[in-house]
Amino acid sequence: SWLKQTPRKPLVIRGARQVGKTWLVRNLASTARLELVELNFERDPLAAELFRSNDPRQILKDLELHLGRRILTDNALLFLDEIQAAPQLLAKLRWFFEELPSLPVIAAGSLLDFALSEHTFSMPVGRIRYLYLEPLSFEEFLIANDQALLADQITTIGVPPHPGTTSHLHQRLMELYRAYLLVGGMPEAVAAWRDEKSFMACAAIHQALLDTYRDDFSKYAGRIPHHRIARVFESVPRLLGRKFKYVAVAGDDKAAAIKHALDLLLKARLCYRIAATHARGIPLGAETQERVFKIGFLDSGLASTALGLWRGKPFERQDITLVNEGALAEQSVAQALRTLEPPFQDPSLYYWSRELRGSEAELDFVIQHGADIVPIEVKAGATGSMKSLHLFMAERGLPLAIRINADSPSLTTVDARLTTGPTTRYKLLSLPFYLAGQIHRLIEDTNAAR
Repeated sequence: SWLKQTPRKPLVIRGARQVGKTWLVRNLASTARLELVELNFERDPLAAELFRSNDPRQILKDLELHLGRRILTDNALLFLDEIQAAPQLLAKLRWFFEELPSLPVIAAGSLLDFALSEHTFSMPVGRIRYLYLEPLSFEEFLIANDQALLADQITTIGVPPHPGTTSHLHQRLMELYRAYLLVGGMPEAVAAWRDEKSFMACAAIHQALLDTYRDDFSKYAGRIPHHRIARVFESVPRLLGRKFKYVAVAGDDKAAAIKHALDLLLKARLCYRIAATHARGIPLGAETQERVFKIGFLDSGLASTALGLWRGKPFERQDITLVNEGALAEQSVAQALRTLEPPFQDPSLYYWSRELRGSEAELDFVIQHGADIVPIEVKAGATGSMKSLHLFMAERGLPLAIRINADSPSLTTVDARLTTGPTTRYKLLSLPFYLAGQIHRLIEDTNAAR
């Protein structure tokens, strides 16, 4: 773990508001039995004055006088919360790393990306470590709802026909996954679902969070009218799964103005780009199309409330994943794929798009697994056309593709070919939504079985 690393660099946690940054640090201090020394620079702006010195030992002395208690470096954890309110203090982390490595230091901030993009101070390059925090994954949702055994079971399900899943297990996990789509992974909403099992209670929390995010616009809007940022923010849930077009947000507004507002929302980590790539080689980011992209929302639960899906007894729907033409299902898979990245790496997502008149094609996601490119097609129902996937596989000659849908796991051999040319035979690994977080493990299993 980070606490046992030598040398241990100060940790900077980045993530949207209310994804659990503060709770995570407090829980770490509690489980590690460390005395938590917590400063919140939004609540106590004058606390930044305690860091005037570049000597970390002098800073600790000033902190002791301010807090009225001793701080033992071998038994404490220094937590600098909402550090975006005093971003110049990030430069001080260098001295803690170099001169006081015995003291674990963590900094966090909800709007930290703004401070990092506009800083005028010297960043401690090579002397800090970033950690990117996302909403809870489906496995974490299960654990939070006292379903740790099911979460463990998910990690043991193998590539068909390997045993590991039954009809009953599949139905149970899909039932829980449908709940996860609407509840999402925001910790407060997950806690409410655990205690009340009420979509309305979760929706009330989601709405409060959405309102809080809107209130934050004043902190970073600058000269942009708040209503413009709000308009873009409200458009993202209804545009999920589609190529993002500025005219679809507001036909009466200039594209440059909408782009500026969208960039602010991206910095606030309320949404993220899914970039179009030609996917002819790795890294996938080397062949992105700057003007072609989709936008993902922070959380499927927040999106479901923004779309009003909690109304009218959602479980009575035959398949909630079909709602909004399957866009919510695609959103949940995007969330799962973002959690596959190591926590020290800012997640990046890609999809494949070909916009030739009369031969348009699109794949929902393309990921890198080792040195391999693996396409992923999300189908809201159990079946559906896969023309784009066949076309992509025939053009690239790849050995493996993934389909994510509501059906039980399966592994089949598929033939694909272009109008002219040889046939490409590839393996199609079909996975239910609840296994999206296990993709890399299952790709390994599939490759080993070939």
